[in-house]
Amino acid sequence: MPTLQVDEFLQAMRERLLLKLVNSPRGLVRRITQKDLHRPGLALAGFIDLFTFDRVQILGNTEVRYLATLTPAQLDQSLRGILRFEIPCIIVTNSNSVPAALVQLSDEAGSCVFVTPLSTTECTHLLSDYLDHKFAPSMTVHGSLVDVYGTGMLFTGRSGIGKSEVALDLVERGHRLVSDDLVHMTRMADNVLMGSGSDTIRHYMEIRGIGIIDIARMYGVRAIRIQKRIETEVELVDWSPEEDYERTGLEDQFKGYLGVRLPYVRLPIFPGKNITVIAETIALNLHLRVYGVHPAKAFSEALTNAMKNRGSLENYLEKDYE
Repeated sequence: MPTLQVDEFLQAMRERLLLKLVNSPRGLVRRITQKDLHRPGLALAGFIDLFTFDRVQILGNTEVRYLATLTPAQLDQSLRGILRFEIPCIIVTNSNSVPAALVQLSDEAGSCVFVTPLSTTECTHLLSDYLDHKFAPSMTVHGSLVDVYGTGMLFTGRSGIGKSEVALDLVERGHRLVSDDLVHMTRMADNVLMGSGSDTIRHYMEIRGIGIIDIARMYGVRAIRIQKRIETEVELVDWSPEEDYERTGLEDQFKGYLGVRLPYVRLPIFPGKNITVIAETIALNLHLRVYGVHPAKAFSEALTNAMKNRGSLENYLEKDYE
């Protein structure tokens, strides 16, 4: 399970959330293990049976106003009630004043307390987006990812089959490289897979016989992307006369990654076959399907109708004695 150190969270979100640490930095070493947030109103009132202490705690106007109504003894009891758990960190929104008791007891408990001028709604929205991304399921696959006419196309296949050469040819034709060799996938939503490269080899490419080339420097910023939604996979395979390959395209094929189904094409290759043009065709064909056009099914329906009409014509001609 991925985790996130509070210090890393602070570095990433300090400017966006306008965060200010109001107690000692001792709690920066704690780890955030949950992507969800929690408002501890009930827990502050003493009901801790369902207290999700392992989430980032958000104290908005409601919680702060409630604490302001307590006597010093009640406030001490209320805060000790939640701070006996290992809370990752606490964020007080709307620039509310932080009770001195909260600062002192959080220091004793080893939890950081931050203040932000943002409203609770805005803070929650931004923070949820960040944590959703950080805790999203991810994996790495061997392949090349290229933006072809706006379609994120993942090329896979055995080592040395020519994935990088196809990607380079597509870049030469004006398409954009996202990553070569290794593609990092992240599931951003139920049906969305985002692909990116590693920070080290992001836009470098290995072309066998030449070596490492730098696509960004060679072709400029127009030829690269940092990330792209992956919308289809094209697996390059060696041509074999013994294999059966899709001929009509009537039956759509899919492959799953991280619970997301991707349209999948198994493409046999042999010397002289123009894979680049075929890749562009696959992308354009996907665009047509987005607009409700399925050429293979349309052709099949037209063929079926033609055969029916031909049968009717033959029946008519057989009975036509005029």
